[in-house]
Amino acid sequence: MKILRNLPVTPLAIACVLLAGTAAKAGTLSINLLAPFQSGVGKVFAFDATVTNTSGSTVFLNADAFSVDSPLMVDDSPFFLTPISLGPSNSFTALLFNVDVPAGTPVGVYAGSFEILGSADPSDTTTVAGSAVFNVQATPEPSSLILVLMGFAGVGGSLLRRRRAR
Repeated sequence: MKILRNLPVTPLAIACVLLAGTAAKAGTLSINLLAPFQSGVGKVFAFDATVTNTSGSTVFLNADAFSVDSPLMVDDSPFFLTPISLGPSNSFTALLFNVDVPAGTPVGVYAGSFEILGSADPSDTTTVAGSAVFNVQATPEPSSLILVLMGFAGVGGSLLRRRRAR
């Protein structure tokens, strides 16, 4: 009877140990974006990074995930040119992704995040091995600023002409 009372405790203890092992594998990569804040409009920004394996085992870089505020768009195709795996304490520096800021994007700061999915399992595409956040500031187009300045110059010129005509 005593054995039956302890039976539910054993599977629960095993589940806790397995979950703790899964949590320990998350965050095994350090992603250091070389320029995490970039500014401009109507262009594509390249985000280079140094990725370091901070764990004691090989980590497979199986997939990526990202999010970015609309209307910006992320092109993650450069990620697929990176190494397939990183050994313990190994690192690489490369282009990870591009962010496209379409023309006409409202002025402001747009936030995003980039994650590398993987673990010691070469087919794991669900575990976050490392992540990084970035910001892109959309600024006014130079042509818009020139038009505004020309408008102010025109108004100022007409006021000056009126003042001289009196």
